[in-house]
Amino acid sequence: MVDAQLPPCPEGNYYEIRPGDTLFAIARRFGVSLDDLLEANPGIDPERLRVGQVICIPLAVPPRRCPAGTITYTVRPGDTFFALARRFGVSVEDIRRANPGVDPEALLIGQQLCIPAAEGLPPGVCPAGTFPYVVRAGDTFFSLARRFGTTVEAIERANPFVSPINLQIGQLLCLPHRCPAGTTPYVVRAGDTLFSLARSFGTTVEAIMAANPGVDPENLQVGQVLCLPD
Repeated sequence: MVDAQLPPCPEGNYYEIRPGDTLFAIARRFGVSLDDLLEANPGIDPERLRVGQVICIPLAVPPRRCPAGTITYTVRPGDTFFALARRFGVSVEDIRRANPGVDPEALLIGQQLCIPAAEGLPPGVCPAGTFPYVVRAGDTFFSLARRFGTTVEAIERANPFVSPINLQIGQLLCLPHRCPAGTTPYVVRAGDTLFSLARSFGTTVEAIMAANPGVDPENLQVGQVLCLPD
């Protein structure tokens, strides 16, 4: 049950504690610092959070606006400009130019970078069991979970350093998928047909239809997910 007395939260959003929550996990989820979270909730005992307790989540720093031709990427543990360049198929210099003022030797987990990327993202951008998705206008974790047959919690686990209340158009997310072994998820774009996809991915229309029973080849929808044979 939500607390009757809500803490003041003039420049933020209320959040109700769920089982398993810690202040550290909440701070990471919403892209704010632990100090800012404690400052917004004076008197809170971080060791005695109660399910149903309501706290104030201060507004995070506004997400970075990346220019056209780049995607917004949230830094994860172990990331370097060199590793990102290999993963996205660009050069270190390309990443430097897209991020003036960023010190490549002092990347911070949760920091946002602008990564030059082709329309088709290379494999290996996201971990196994997920596929890359570029955020569009109106997207939320909830709407994405419904569209792709997953849960908000699964999306949060796949994107631990992304703030769900600060999604930015063009931002890269890794979304869980349920495609069978031997196939890869693909998000339908404008102009796609099963024939064009079969040519692009070196397979056949029949193989795509077999991997996607129930799909109407005459009525593909932009944003629809297909499982394409490897």
